[in-house]
Amino acid sequence: MPVIPSAYAKLRARGKELSLLGATGGLLGWDQETLLPPKGHSFRAEQSAQIAGLSHRLATSPEIARWLDDCSSAFPADSAESACVARWRHDYLRATRIPPALVEENELASGLARSAWVEARKKSDFPAFAPHLEKLLSLSRKMADLWGYSDQPYDALLEGYEPGWLTRDVTALFAKLRPRLVSIAEKSFALPRPPSRKNIRGHYPRNHQEIFLQQLLPKIGFDTAAGRLDSSTHPFCSGLGPGDTRMTTRYDETDFMVSLYGVLHEAGHGLYDQGLPESQLGTPLGQAASLGIHESQSRLWENRIGRSRSFWKTWWPDLIQAFPDLSRHNHDDCWRASNAVERSFIRVEADEVTYDLHILLRFELETQLLKGDLAVRDLPAAWNELFEKLLGLKVPDDARGCLQDIHWSLGGFGYFPTYTLGNLTSSQLWQAANRDLPSLSSSIDNRDYQPLLRWLREKVHAHGRRYPASELVQRATGKALDPEAHLSVLEWKVKELAS
Repeated sequence: MPVIPSAYAKLRARGKELSLLGATGGLLGWDQETLLPPKGHSFRAEQSAQIAGLSHRLATSPEIARWLDDCSSAFPADSAESACVARWRHDYLRATRIPPALVEENELASGLARSAWVEARKKSDFPAFAPHLEKLLSLSRKMADLWGYSDQPYDALLEGYEPGWLTRDVTALFAKLRPRLVSIAEKSFALPRPPSRKNIRGHYPRNHQEIFLQQLLPKIGFDTAAGRLDSSTHPFCSGLGPGDTRMTTRYDETDFMVSLYGVLHEAGHGLYDQGLPESQLGTPLGQAASLGIHESQSRLWENRIGRSRSFWKTWWPDLIQAFPDLSRHNHDDCWRASNAVERSFIRVEADEVTYDLHILLRFELETQLLKGDLAVRDLPAAWNELFEKLLGLKVPDDARGCLQDIHWSLGGFGYFPTYTLGNLTSSQLWQAANRDLPSLSSSIDNRDYQPLLRWLREKVHAHGRRYPASELVQRATGKALDPEAHLSVLEWKVKELAS
């Protein structure tokens, strides 16, 4: 067994320090979304900026360069340690291009913008949020210039979420997806008896929803002793560290599917976080491969499991007990309603067919904003025009338009394409899991989700960032990422709804 260089041990120790600080910052963020008093946001922004600045200084200290150099040829090229050194070097080179003062300024600006966004969204008041968006765009452009890019600023931001992807790659992907997605959506809208979520509206008390969700979570494999569920304006999941995964959802007492699919989605993220090797805390092996891979886990559990006929049939007795109003329907009614393809304004509640059109819209607009081709003041009109073109609806207000997502208030430019990459990956992983596990459908019909979870642990979770996302997909499924797996799932679903 080779001797591990002392420099590698120092890199691991520094990585753990940064993980602990990151978890502390994450906890501040979770508290901000769930419990923070309204008057505490300004001070919380200062706290978060302080943590971000401290982390950045630790992550960019000169000794890291020496440690990386000492490890450059210390391990076999195909070893886990060599992969860790490569990922550390990538992160170090990226981090050292940004001065700590800019990191702190950006963190403070996003903290203030987030609280302004909450109030602006409540009142559908885009002008109140616009100055914050201007500030965050300016800071993002500065950081993009410092990181460097081959074509346009968006490349540098996208690299932070999905390493290896360029704006032109995403543009080409959407150009391939768009006509097929529009065609599938139009076929769905034209069904003689199109299903609708509105058909199952009723009275579903929040406390009943909470009880059912707490019953569901451990069944799919989420360790409730190592995590918790709360509510927030925008559902999210924070894997703070070993034994502490926080997720949120939101509730609608007329439509329990809002919380159901919010929880299944965030639980997919949580299962990934809980499946990362605890022994590798502080190394890239203990981190998610990319946000697209992370999203693939949430979309797989939400859509392939939660929207399946099997889910509604096997959970029907429990659902009826939790929600007596459902007794007016049968499980097939709910399966159809859960898969209804409908024009809608809100991305996080969009159906699986139209979802990626929501992402395409955001990608087009934020690339224009970053390049300066679209002024912030013109964003609502541009959003409304493109939304009507893609989804055939006139946006009634900015709360259901350009103010609906939290991402831009956090400076998360470059994030949105990872959702579509996650959708494509989830369908390809699902296809491969069914190929590798011939009895998978039978297990799921018996509400036994462990074979699927074990497969995901082995193929995805256990590797952390050892492999780039593209290689991880290739290893797990046997082929490069291909949109066809996802598009064929959507086309099959529309045929099923028509039958």
